[in-house]
Amino acid sequence: MNMEIIEKTMAALRRNNMQAFFANNAAEAKELVASMLKKGCTVTHGGSVTLEQTGITGLVSNGDYNYLDRGAPGITREQKEEIYRKSFFADVYLTSANAITENGELYNVDGNSNRIAAIAYGPESVIVVAGCNKIVPDIRAAVNRVKTAAAPKNTVRLSCDTPCAATGECISLKKEDSAACDGCRSEGRICCNYLVSAQQRKKDRIKVIIVGEELGY
Repeated sequence: MNMEIIEKTMAALRRNNMQAFFANNAAEAKELVASMLKKGCTVTHGGSVTLEQTGITGLVSNGDYNYLDRGAPGITREQKEEIYRKSFFADVYLTSANAITENGELYNVDGNSNRIAAIAYGPESVIVVAGCNKIVPDIRAAVNRVKTAAAPKNTVRLSCDTPCAATGECISLKKEDSAACDGCRSEGRICCNYLVSAQQRKKDRIKVIIVGEELGY
């Protein structure tokens, strides 16, 4: 953990009209999120290993909140899609990030894209929880992080039949002039839509909690 880089990143996030917070560990991150939630508020989240590791998914499902649970037992695909749509009207949307640049940008890549859609527009408040391992120098490094770490590990987690699940990196990296959106043609591809969150018009809508531990992919 490099506190100088973390502080630089947090300052850049604030310049981009996002709130930035630091938590030493997962337990502190969970407490910080709890302090940002009002009892009875409508809350939901995207798929996230980080939220599981920090206990935040358990927090929002404890009965104190109107929790839109996309992972409820027995939920059908149609019901899940309805929750995705209802998420736009949530008071709080919780997520992690695929990468955060030292320039104060959030970089996210999705397959279904309900997560990046909610980050960009809809919910009144977006809370991003990310381990310090997600910090990268710039967008180019963020693209590379997704292709070599986030996407391959998530395809394995989600049992997607993609080349990167087998090799550990995107096949586009074999190209000399690979672009951010290059990738496989697999039916299970999870890199379908790309979002860079830079300077925000709605100040402080997005709140970023950087955790001084390695979390998630």
